Amino acid sequence: MTTVTERDLTLLRDALGPLRDREQVAQRLLESSAKHSFDPDKELDWEAPFEDGKWFWPPELVTLYDTPLWKRMSEEQRMDLARHEAASLASLGIWFEIILMQLLVRHIYDKSVTSSHVRYALTEIADECRHSMMFARLIQKGGAPAYPVPRFYHNLARVLKTVSTTPGSFAATLLGEEVLDWMQRLTFPDERVQTLVRGVTRIHVVEEARHVRYAREELRRQMVTAPRWEQEFTRLSCGEAARVFSVCFVSPKVYESVGLDRREAVAQVKASGHRREVMQTGAKRLTDFLDDIGVLRGAGRRLWKSSGLLA
Repeated sequence: MTTVTERDLTLLRDALGPLRDREQVAQRLLESSAKHSFDPDKELDWEAPFEDGKWFWPPELVTLYDTPLWKRMSEEQRMDLARHEAASLASLGIWFEIILMQLLVRHIYDKSVTSSHVRYALTEIADECRHSMMFARLIQKGGAPAYPVPRFYHNLARVLKTVSTTPGSFAATLLGEEVLDWMQRLTFPDERVQTLVRGVTRIHVVEEARHVRYAREELRRQMVTAPRWEQEFTRLSCGEAARVFSVCFVSPKVYESVGLDRREAVAQVKASGHRREVMQTGAKRLTDFLDDIGVLRGAGRRLWKSSGLLA
Protein backbone atom coordinates (compact mmCIF):
# COMPACT_ATOMS: atom_id res chain seq x y z
CA MET A 1 0.00 0.00 0.00
CA THR A 2 1.37 3.42 -0.99
CA THR A 3 1.87 5.90 1.84
CA VAL A 4 0.26 9.31 1.29
CA THR A 5 2.61 12.17 2.21
CA GLU A 6 1.80 15.76 3.17
CA ARG A 7 2.99 16.85 -0.28
CA ASP A 8 0.59 14.36 -1.92
CA LEU A 9 -2.28 15.87 0.09
CA THR A 10 -1.97 19.12 -1.81
CA LEU A 11 -3.05 17.17 -4.88
CA LEU A 12 -5.98 15.44 -3.19
CA ARG A 13 -9.50 16.66 -2.70
CA ASP A 14 -12.85 15.43 -1.47
CA ALA A 15 -16.42 16.52 -2.22
CA LEU A 16 -15.78 19.78 -0.32
CA GLY A 17 -12.69 20.77 -2.30
CA PRO A 18 -8.89 20.56 -1.93
CA LEU A 19 -7.49 19.38 1.38
CA ARG A 20 -5.84 22.14 3.39
CA ASP A 21 -2.30 21.97 4.72
CA ARG A 22 -2.39 20.55 8.24
CA GLU A 23 0.26 22.93 9.61
CA GLN A 24 -1.39 26.03 8.14
CA VAL A 25 -4.74 25.09 9.68
CA ALA A 26 -3.13 24.49 13.07
CA GLN A 27 -1.22 27.77 12.95
CA ARG A 28 -4.39 29.76 12.29
CA LEU A 29 -6.14 27.98 15.15
CA LEU A 30 -3.24 28.71 17.48
CA GLU A 31 -3.43 32.39 16.57
CA SER A 32 -7.15 32.39 17.29
CA SER A 33 -6.55 30.61 20.62
CA ALA A 34 -4.08 33.29 21.64
CA LYS A 35 -6.70 35.99 21.03
CA HIS A 36 -9.89 34.30 22.21
CA SER A 37 -9.29 31.97 25.13
CA PHE A 38 -10.90 32.35 28.55
CA ASP A 39 -10.30 31.43 32.17
CA PRO A 40 -13.84 30.64 33.44
CA ASP A 41 -12.78 31.07 37.07
CA LYS A 42 -11.88 34.70 36.36
CA GLU A 43 -14.21 35.49 33.46
CA LEU A 44 -17.48 34.55 35.20
CA ASP A 45 -19.02 35.84 38.43
CA TRP A 46 -19.51 32.62 40.36
CA GLU A 47 -20.49 34.42 43.57
CA ALA A 48 -23.50 36.26 42.13
CA PRO A 49 -26.87 34.76 43.13
CA PHE A 50 -29.12 33.27 40.48
CA GLU A 51 -31.86 35.60 39.21
CA ASP A 52 -35.48 34.94 40.12
CA GLY A 53 -37.72 34.00 37.22
CA LYS A 54 -34.92 33.07 34.84
CA TRP A 55 -34.38 29.69 33.21
CA PHE A 56 -31.32 27.46 33.34
CA TRP A 57 -31.97 26.32 29.75
CA PRO A 58 -34.24 27.75 27.04
CA PRO A 59 -37.68 26.16 27.50
CA GLU A 60 -37.92 25.20 23.81
CA LEU A 61 -34.84 23.00 24.31
CA VAL A 62 -36.23 21.19 27.36
CA THR A 63 -37.07 17.61 26.39
CA LEU A 64 -40.75 17.72 27.41
CA TYR A 65 -41.52 21.07 25.78
CA ASP A 66 -44.91 21.15 24.04
CA THR A 67 -45.88 17.64 25.18
CA PRO A 68 -49.17 16.92 27.00
CA LEU A 69 -47.18 16.49 30.21
CA TRP A 70 -45.50 19.87 29.74
CA LYS A 71 -48.89 21.52 29.38
CA ARG A 72 -49.99 20.06 32.72
CA MET A 73 -46.85 21.15 34.55
CA SER A 74 -46.68 24.36 36.55
CA GLU A 75 -44.24 27.05 35.43
CA GLU A 76 -42.19 26.39 38.55
CA GLN A 77 -41.95 22.69 37.73
CA ARG A 78 -40.97 23.45 34.13
CA MET A 79 -38.17 25.74 35.27
CA ASP A 80 -36.99 23.16 37.77
CA LEU A 81 -36.88 20.54 35.02
CA ALA A 82 -34.79 22.93 32.92
CA ARG A 83 -32.36 23.29 35.84
CA HIS A 84 -31.96 19.53 36.14
CA GLU A 85 -31.62 19.07 32.38
CA ALA A 86 -28.90 21.73 32.32
CA ALA A 87 -27.04 19.70 34.98
CA SER A 88 -27.56 16.53 32.96
CA LEU A 89 -26.20 18.14 29.79
CA ALA A 90 -23.21 19.53 31.68
CA SER A 91 -22.54 16.02 33.02
CA LEU A 92 -22.75 14.64 29.49
CA GLY A 93 -20.37 17.35 28.31
CA ILE A 94 -17.78 16.40 30.93
CA TRP A 95 -18.06 12.72 29.95
CA PHE A 96 -17.52 13.52 26.28
CA GLU A 97 -14.66 15.90 26.95
CA ILE A 98 -12.79 13.35 29.05
CA ILE A 99 -13.15 10.86 26.19
CA LEU A 100 -12.06 13.50 23.68
CA MET A 101 -8.94 14.37 25.65
CA GLN A 102 -7.89 10.72 25.64
CA LEU A 103 -8.50 10.44 21.89
CA LEU A 104 -6.47 13.58 21.20
CA VAL A 105 -3.54 12.33 23.25
CA ARG A 106 -3.60 9.08 21.27
CA HIS A 107 -3.77 11.01 18.00
CA ILE A 108 -0.58 12.98 18.67
CA TYR A 109 1.40 10.18 20.35
CA ASP A 110 3.40 9.31 17.21
CA LYS A 111 3.53 12.80 15.68
CA SER A 112 6.24 15.43 15.76
CA VAL A 113 6.15 17.19 19.11
CA THR A 114 7.38 20.42 17.53
CA SER A 115 4.64 20.61 14.88
CA SER A 116 1.88 23.20 15.03
CA HIS A 117 -0.62 20.35 14.64
CA VAL A 118 0.50 18.75 17.91
CA ARG A 119 0.82 22.11 19.63
CA TYR A 120 -2.78 22.93 18.76
CA ALA A 121 -3.97 19.51 19.96
CA LEU A 122 -2.33 20.23 23.33
CA THR A 123 -3.99 23.67 23.34
CA GLU A 124 -7.36 22.04 22.74
CA ILE A 125 -6.77 19.55 25.55
CA ALA A 126 -6.10 22.50 27.86
CA ASP A 127 -9.35 24.09 26.67
CA GLU A 128 -11.27 20.89 27.39
CA CYS A 129 -9.78 20.66 30.88
CA ARG A 130 -11.09 24.14 31.64
CA HIS A 131 -14.48 23.33 30.11
CA SER A 132 -14.87 20.21 32.22
CA MET A 133 -14.05 22.11 35.40
CA MET A 134 -16.40 24.92 34.34
CA PHE A 135 -19.30 22.50 33.76
CA ALA A 136 -18.66 20.78 37.09
CA ARG A 137 -18.68 24.11 38.88
CA LEU A 138 -21.95 25.07 37.15
CA ILE A 139 -23.57 21.81 38.30
CA GLN A 140 -22.51 22.47 41.89
CA LYS A 141 -23.63 26.10 41.76
CA GLY A 142 -27.03 25.17 40.33
CA GLY A 143 -27.83 22.78 43.16
CA ALA A 144 -28.90 19.87 40.95
CA PRO A 145 -26.99 16.57 41.13
CA ALA A 146 -24.57 15.39 38.49
CA TYR A 147 -26.17 12.88 36.12
CA PRO A 148 -23.57 10.34 34.92
CA VAL A 149 -24.45 8.22 31.92
CA PRO A 150 -25.66 4.68 32.73
CA ARG A 151 -22.89 2.27 33.68
CA PHE A 152 -23.47 0.12 30.58
CA TYR A 153 -22.88 3.06 28.22
CA HIS A 154 -20.01 4.34 30.33
CA ASN A 155 -18.26 0.99 29.82
CA LEU A 156 -19.34 0.73 26.17
CA ALA A 157 -17.67 4.09 25.55
CA ARG A 158 -14.55 2.68 27.20
CA VAL A 159 -14.52 -0.02 24.52
CA LEU A 160 -15.37 2.34 21.66
CA LYS A 161 -12.59 4.78 22.49
CA THR A 162 -10.11 1.93 22.93
CA VAL A 163 -10.77 0.39 19.50
CA SER A 164 -11.40 3.69 17.72
CA THR A 165 -9.14 4.51 14.79
CA THR A 166 -8.13 8.11 14.01
CA PRO A 167 -11.02 8.97 11.65
CA GLY A 168 -13.50 7.36 14.03
CA SER A 169 -12.11 9.44 16.87
CA PHE A 170 -12.63 12.71 15.00
CA ALA A 171 -16.11 11.68 13.82
CA ALA A 172 -17.09 10.96 17.44
CA THR A 173 -15.52 14.25 18.50
CA LEU A 174 -17.74 16.18 16.11
CA LEU A 175 -20.80 14.29 17.29
CA GLY A 176 -20.09 15.28 20.89
CA GLU A 177 -19.41 18.91 20.00
CA GLU A 178 -21.75 20.05 17.26
CA VAL A 179 -25.22 19.19 18.59
CA LEU A 180 -24.53 20.78 21.97
CA ASP A 181 -22.86 23.71 20.21
CA TRP A 182 -26.05 24.37 18.23
CA MET A 183 -28.08 24.43 21.45
CA GLN A 184 -25.60 26.66 23.21
CA ARG A 185 -25.63 29.15 20.33
CA LEU A 186 -29.35 29.56 21.05
CA THR A 187 -28.72 29.82 24.80
CA PHE A 188 -26.04 32.45 25.33
CA PRO A 189 -27.91 35.37 23.68
CA ASP A 190 -31.24 34.40 25.33
CA GLU A 191 -32.05 36.96 28.04
CA ARG A 192 -34.60 34.60 29.61
CA VAL A 193 -31.69 32.42 30.73
CA GLN A 194 -29.57 32.84 33.87
CA THR A 195 -26.57 35.13 33.34
CA LEU A 196 -24.10 32.52 34.59
CA VAL A 197 -25.46 29.85 32.24
CA ARG A 198 -25.24 32.29 29.34
CA GLY A 199 -21.64 33.08 30.27
CA VAL A 200 -20.70 29.40 30.43
CA THR A 201 -22.27 28.68 27.04
CA ARG A 202 -20.66 31.75 25.45
CA ILE A 203 -17.18 30.63 26.48
CA HIS A 204 -17.87 27.11 25.28
CA VAL A 205 -19.20 28.24 21.90
CA VAL A 206 -16.23 30.53 21.18
CA GLU A 207 -13.62 27.92 22.05
CA GLU A 208 -15.47 24.95 20.55
CA ALA A 209 -15.58 26.67 17.16
CA ARG A 210 -11.83 26.06 16.91
CA HIS A 211 -12.18 22.46 18.05
CA VAL A 212 -14.80 21.79 15.39
CA ARG A 213 -12.58 23.29 12.68
CA TYR A 214 -9.62 21.13 13.77
CA ALA A 215 -11.71 17.94 13.88
CA ARG A 216 -13.44 18.61 10.55
CA GLU A 217 -10.19 19.25 8.71
CA GLU A 218 -8.56 16.16 10.17
CA LEU A 219 -11.57 13.92 9.49
CA ARG A 220 -11.62 15.05 5.85
CA ARG A 221 -7.94 14.19 5.59
CA GLN A 222 -8.42 10.79 7.20
CA MET A 223 -11.41 9.81 5.05
CA VAL A 224 -9.35 10.53 1.91
CA THR A 225 -6.18 8.75 3.02
CA ALA A 226 -7.41 5.87 5.23
CA PRO A 227 -7.61 2.36 3.79
CA ARG A 228 -11.07 1.10 2.83
CA TRP A 229 -11.46 -1.12 5.92
CA GLU A 230 -10.81 1.88 8.17
CA GLN A 231 -13.32 4.03 6.31
CA GLU A 232 -15.96 1.31 6.71
CA PHE A 233 -15.12 0.88 10.39
CA THR A 234 -15.44 4.65 10.85
CA ARG A 235 -18.93 4.59 9.35
CA LEU A 236 -20.02 1.84 11.74
CA SER A 237 -18.34 3.23 14.88
CA CYS A 238 -19.67 6.73 14.16
CA GLY A 239 -23.19 5.36 13.73
CA GLU A 240 -22.97 3.45 16.99
CA ALA A 241 -21.61 6.56 18.74
CA ALA A 242 -24.64 8.49 17.45
CA ARG A 243 -26.97 5.85 18.87
CA VAL A 244 -25.26 5.96 22.28
CA PHE A 245 -25.20 9.76 22.24
CA SER A 246 -28.95 10.01 21.61
CA VAL A 247 -29.74 7.52 24.39
CA CYS A 248 -27.52 9.30 26.92
CA PHE A 249 -28.24 12.88 25.88
CA VAL A 250 -30.48 13.71 28.86
CA SER A 251 -30.74 11.36 31.83
CA PRO A 252 -34.31 10.10 32.44
CA LYS A 253 -33.59 10.51 36.15
CA VAL A 254 -34.25 14.24 35.73
CA TYR A 255 -38.00 13.53 35.52
CA GLU A 256 -38.06 11.77 38.89
CA SER A 257 -36.06 14.66 40.36
CA VAL A 258 -38.95 17.04 39.66
CA GLY A 259 -41.71 14.67 40.75
CA LEU A 260 -42.75 13.27 37.34
CA ASP A 261 -43.44 9.69 36.38
CA ARG A 262 -40.30 8.55 34.60
CA ARG A 263 -41.97 6.12 32.19
CA GLU A 264 -44.66 8.57 31.17
CA ALA A 265 -42.11 11.34 30.62
CA VAL A 266 -39.78 9.17 28.54
CA ALA A 267 -42.68 7.93 26.41
CA GLN A 268 -43.85 11.48 25.72
CA VAL A 269 -40.34 12.64 24.79
CA LYS A 270 -40.02 9.74 22.33
CA ALA A 271 -43.39 10.63 20.78
CA SER A 272 -42.68 14.35 20.62
CA GLY A 273 -42.42 15.78 17.11
CA HIS A 274 -40.97 18.98 18.54
CA ARG A 275 -38.16 17.10 20.30
CA ARG A 276 -37.38 15.07 17.20
CA GLU A 277 -37.15 18.29 15.18
CA VAL A 278 -34.87 19.90 17.79
CA MET A 279 -32.42 16.99 17.74
CA GLN A 280 -32.40 16.64 13.96
CA THR A 281 -32.01 20.37 13.44
CA GLY A 282 -29.18 20.45 15.98
CA ALA A 283 -27.41 17.64 14.14
CA LYS A 284 -28.12 18.78 10.57
CA ARG A 285 -24.98 20.82 9.99
CA LEU A 286 -22.94 17.82 11.14
CA THR A 287 -24.91 15.18 9.25
CA ASP A 288 -24.71 17.24 6.04
CA PHE A 289 -20.93 17.42 6.46
CA LEU A 290 -20.58 13.71 7.24
CA ASP A 291 -22.75 12.87 4.26
CA ASP A 292 -20.62 15.04 1.95
CA ILE A 293 -17.36 13.33 2.98
CA GLY A 294 -18.76 9.80 2.76
CA VAL A 295 -19.27 8.85 6.41
CA LEU A 296 -23.06 8.35 6.28
CA ARG A 297 -23.24 5.23 4.19
CA GLY A 298 -24.52 1.66 4.54
CA ALA A 299 -25.09 0.23 8.01
CA GLY A 300 -23.60 3.35 9.58
CA ARG A 301 -26.31 5.50 8.03
CA ARG A 302 -28.98 3.13 9.33
CA LEU A 303 -27.54 3.49 12.84
CA TRP A 304 -27.71 7.27 12.49
CA LYS A 305 -31.37 7.02 11.48
CA SER A 306 -32.11 4.76 14.45
CA SER A 307 -30.51 7.35 16.73
CA GLY A 308 -33.15 9.90 15.73
CA LEU A 309 -30.50 12.43 14.74
CA LEU A 310 -30.92 11.85 11.01
CA ALA A 311 -34.27 12.15 9.27
